[in-house]
Amino acid sequence: MVRVRFAPSPTGALHIGGARTALFNWLFARGKNGKFILRIEDTDRERSTLEANKAIFHGLEWLGIDWDEGPNVDGPFGPYYQTERLAIHQKHVQQLVDEGKAYYCFCTTEELERKRQEAEARKEAPRYDGACRKCSSAEIKAKLESGLSKVVRFRLPPVGETIVNDLIRGKVVFKNEVLDDFVILKSDGFPTYNFACVVDDHLMEITHVIRGDDHLSNTPRQILLYQAFGWQPPEFAHIPMILGKDKARLSKRHGATSVIDYSALGYLPEAMINYIARLGWGHGDQEVFSRAELIEKFSLGNVGKNPASFDLDKLNWLNGQYIRKILPERLFDLCEPLLIEAYGTHDIDYMKRVVSAFHDRLVLIPDIVPLSVYLFRDDFEYEPKAVEKYFKTEHAKAILTSLKDRLDRFDPFKKENIEPIFKQLAAEMNVKLGVVIPPCRLALSGRSETPPMYDVVEILGKERVIGRLNKAIASIF
Repeated sequence: MVRVRFAPSPTGALHIGGARTALFNWLFARGKNGKFILRIEDTDRERSTLEANKAIFHGLEWLGIDWDEGPNVDGPFGPYYQTERLAIHQKHVQQLVDEGKAYYCFCTTEELERKRQEAEARKEAPRYDGACRKCSSAEIKAKLESGLSKVVRFRLPPVGETIVNDLIRGKVVFKNEVLDDFVILKSDGFPTYNFACVVDDHLMEITHVIRGDDHLSNTPRQILLYQAFGWQPPEFAHIPMILGKDKARLSKRHGATSVIDYSALGYLPEAMINYIARLGWGHGDQEVFSRAELIEKFSLGNVGKNPASFDLDKLNWLNGQYIRKILPERLFDLCEPLLIEAYGTHDIDYMKRVVSAFHDRLVLIPDIVPLSVYLFRDDFEYEPKAVEKYFKTEHAKAILTSLKDRLDRFDPFKKENIEPIFKQLAAEMNVKLGVVIPPCRLALSGRSETPPMYDVVEILGKERVIGRLNKAIASIF
């Protein structure tokens, strides 16, 4: 069975890069009828926080990425917090020490820093020189008994090469000579990332490790650890990094990077899922995918090698597409608290009609507030350019005056009955409907663009329509 995992470090909120890694793993698992595991790698005790844990859960839940095993779900391979697996890690470290595949290192931080500076002065890549791997058993015993601070290092094969057969990048070869005897257990007794994830991935029976390509350089060390234990490594797939439109690595200056930030800004989770899936993956020319289609069509073979570009304009377009698809009831539930906060409490049926009028015009949910202001307030200004274009014409005053008189005599004030009034006036004046509607739109809204004119007239109602037409006639002409 396919078993994949998302293993975030709880040092901050779930960002776009992490969300994409989680999504690719989730889609792969769901498409293969496998298992998606959430494991929290919280061994960085100084930076890991409970708040970050909650933020990660919140982000995944908002996106609809559920996990089969992990925190709050459990499973047969727990615990799923790495700090709760400390005894497991230490046991496996000791196994490598006992087998001579790892050793204690007593070098101080000052010594290591001096050696690093000396290597840089020689224009060499800093790497551990293996000083402590030469210690005799007696020396090691004496230093252990004296209580000196220590770490445990992996005894790296000094020659040869390590091959990563990556499912996305193909064959990648690393020379062992450019690596060094890396630390597997820190002085505080906690394992390093490379060691802990190997042990946990093996014991949790992970079959595929799908992660960002910034981890590719870690992979040869991890493969060497698998070999040292005599374990079969999982298959690796390293997905491309995400860049901004300026080709720089994605950061806060490119816009909100926390998934929950996008929720607050008015993006729909299904739009975010669709967009994130397309960051580095594609299926022909298709842009819009349902969740079921993503599960069906996702494959690692269609993940590219080149960096993905985060394009906010495309995300906005996609969000607009999804807003048009959602049910009116859901759209109203999303818009109602924003309208009440901006304009106070109004009749619920009136607010529903307002939201319905903008259903196919919203890009972000909060757009409903500025777009609908003239439907809640009478104190608006006319767009200056629109005044020049639509009020200062030979027909404008006659159009507004005639519309006011005809609408004032008309009942019931419904859209299907309002439309003929505009068309009849245009025919009588021997002008196109495109001449009649714009000055009325401007008078009623102060704008040159609104939802369909007959919808706006009906929503406002006779009293407000007549009042605004009178105001426009009096103030402009």
